[in-house]
Amino acid sequence: MRDINKNITVPNALSVFRILLIPPFVLYFLAQQWRAAGVVLVVSGLTDLVDGYIARHFNQITELGKLLDPLADKLTQAAVAVCMAIAEPVLVPFLAVFVIKETSMIIAACVLLKRKKRPTAAKWYGKVATTMFYISFAVIYVLKGFFEYENFYLTITLLSATVGMMVYAFLRYFKIFWTTLHSEDPKDIVDLELKARRTISRKQG
Repeated sequence: MRDINKNITVPNALSVFRILLIPPFVLYFLAQQWRAAGVVLVVSGLTDLVDGYIARHFNQITELGKLLDPLADKLTQAAVAVCMAIAEPVLVPFLAVFVIKETSMIIAACVLLKRKKRPTAAKWYGKVATTMFYISFAVIYVLKGFFEYENFYLTITLLSATVGMMVYAFLRYFKIFWTTLHSEDPKDIVDLELKARRTISRKQG
C-alpha cells in the first residue's frame, strides 16, 4: 500500500491533469476556437513548470512521476504538432523534427525498459525545449486568437528556435541513453515487473 500511496502526489496529479487537457485542446483547435485552445495550452504549460518545481523542492519525486511527466509532455506536444500540421501544412518540415525526436525517445525508453534499465528522467534542457515549445505555440495562437494577427516570419523564427533546442536536447538525451544502455551500475537497473509482483505480494500479505 505504501508503494501506491507514495505515487499519489501533486506533481503526478498535475501530469495526469495535463493529459486530460489534451482532448479539450484538440476540440477547441479543430473548431478554430483559438482563444480557448490558447488558454488550455497556457494552463498545460504552466502546470508542466509547476510540477517539476514541487517535485524537487518538496521531495515528491517518484518512479511513476519520472514516467508520467515526460509522457504528458510528449502526448501534449504530439497533439499540438498534429493540429499545427493540419492547420499550416507549410510547417510540416519543422514539426517532422519534433515527431522524429519524440518517436526516437519513446523507442529508446522501451529499449531500456526491455533491458531492465532505468529510462532517463527529464533534464533541464528537455524542460527548456518543452517550455520553448509551449511559448512558441502560445504566442502564435494568442496573437491569432486575441488580436487576429498572423505573421509567417514570426512563426518560422519561433519554431526554428524551438527545433534548435529540441535537437540539442535530443543529442544530450541520446548520450545518456547510450551510456545507460551499456552501464552495469546498480542505480541504472530497474525491473518494473519485479516491483509490481512485490507490490501485489505485499497487498495480498
